[in-house]
Amino acid sequence: MAHSLSAKKRVRQNAKHRIINRARKSVLKTAIKDFEATAGGGDKKAAAGQYKLIVKKLDKAASAKTIHKNKAARLKSRLSRRLSKTKG
Repeated sequence: MAHSLSAKKRVRQNAKHRIINRARKSVLKTAIKDFEATAGGGDKKAAAGQYKLIVKKLDKAASAKTIHKNKAARLKSRLSRRLSKTKG
């Protein structure tokens, strides 16, 4: 258990950021699943719109250090390839 005031404050901050980071990751995962479903259905125009939103969310999460910038780049690359393979 933390004893000093600064250590106690750090524990409070970590708990707060953990909740925020989990929420951001959850939003990303949901958006990616929706994109996969749309791309699998063959609606390229809708998938392209979703891809644009996902890229924005990934960049925000990476800049907030919720996820690593290389992970964001990797996911964007994979989703971009998935979009280009979509028929329609």
